[in-house]
Amino acid sequence: MSRSIKGSTPIGELDHWEGTTEVPISGGPQQARDGAVRARPVPVPTELVAALEAELGAAVELRHALHREPRRSGDEADSRDAVAAALGTTLEPVAGTGGMLRLGGPGPAVAVRGELDALPVTEATGLPFSSLREGTAHVCGHDVHTAALVALTRAVRAVGPDVLGAPLLAVFQPREEAAPSGAADVVVAPEFRAHTPTAMLGVHVQPELPRGVVSARPGPVNASADEIEIRVHGSAGHGGYPHRTRDPVLALAAVVVGLQQIVARRVNPLEAGVVTIGQMTAGTAPNVVPAEASARGTVRALDADRDAILAAVREVVEHTAQAHGCRGEVTVVPNEPAVVNDEGLAAAIAATLGGRRGDERAAPTGLRLDTRFRSCGADDFSHYSAAGTPSVMLFVGTAASDAVAGTVPGLHHPAFAPDDAMVGEVARALLAAVVAAGPSLRAPQENP
Repeated sequence: MSRSIKGSTPIGELDHWEGTTEVPISGGPQQARDGAVRARPVPVPTELVAALEAELGAAVELRHALHREPRRSGDEADSRDAVAAALGTTLEPVAGTGGMLRLGGPGPAVAVRGELDALPVTEATGLPFSSLREGTAHVCGHDVHTAALVALTRAVRAVGPDVLGAPLLAVFQPREEAAPSGAADVVVAPEFRAHTPTAMLGVHVQPELPRGVVSARPGPVNASADEIEIRVHGSAGHGGYPHRTRDPVLALAAVVVGLQQIVARRVNPLEAGVVTIGQMTAGTAPNVVPAEASARGTVRALDADRDAILAAVREVVEHTAQAHGCRGEVTVVPNEPAVVNDEGLAAAIAATLGGRRGDERAAPTGLRLDTRFRSCGADDFSHYSAAGTPSVMLFVGTAASDAVAGTVPGLHHPAFAPDDAMVGEVARALLAAVVAAGPSLRAPQENP
């Protein structure tokens, strides 16, 4: 079923949802008697839809410019200036090399985050606008996200920000890919807090989702991420006399195998966690038992107990090394908490997006809604919700309909290359989210 009002276009087709979207959760101010959060779709003004479409050509050109001249974390000033030029204004500085632009009057604002930085990767996409900077490339989609946010910002300014339920704050954030986290700095910056953001929205292209699908669900959607550094100290000696040594290589090998049992046997199988060792270092010669062996890895927790997993890692390292006559130690490098989507805000956005995945009828945007997707990827967007700002991260699919999972380049792969049409799909998803966010946070939705 479609809902429309004079002078507006509904983003969503609700079909059997009878005018509401229900997202099962355990609580919240919009919770109905049956335990579901319910929200009504918010019609999107037709003039705003038209204005956004008119901006997409210029946004694609901006995407090309950003992609051709990528800048790594902490060096985004040129990218920020390119965004400012595309917006035809000066940005308010934030977090060093970031910038913000507010549209609308006083009062709480709906903030939207776009990332400026690229990765330290040599590009292998073959795109005609490939990176001109050796060893630096936009292979995570940040150029697409930023260009889409510029298109949305220009469209809102062209129509007039009063068309939204709240002022818009466009945040062009630095340092998503490297520490110190740009989001962690933005969220505590006085300049950002002065705008009183009542909602924070983010988006990420996602090759694990089919093209034309956008995910908006409550609760954890990206995992926490911590780095671990492991050192095993043994006793060096000749490889032909192993009994005279205490072999840290063998001990470390046992540690790595043992770590894989933590999630398998200590974490509730209905909860998600990951322990991955990605680097091991030991020795200088094939016939010498070294005195030390080391490894580095990542620990992820989506809805599993982050602290419990890290405690188990320490226990496995220390006790396994001791069993081999060695000494093991672990250093934890804290990184990001989990990305947790606000329940009420996610329900409001889902209702406005409509057009559920699997429905033969797509929403007028061409996007279908998915409320199941989440992953053990990580994003510093998590700092916004951790600081108490109701937040939602959307994921917009890039995979072709006939793509076989695991056979196409994914995020951070040197050949990952979303096509230019993704700028429009991301921008349309953000438009629906921004329109839904203002009214949903101003007052609780009425339960039908």
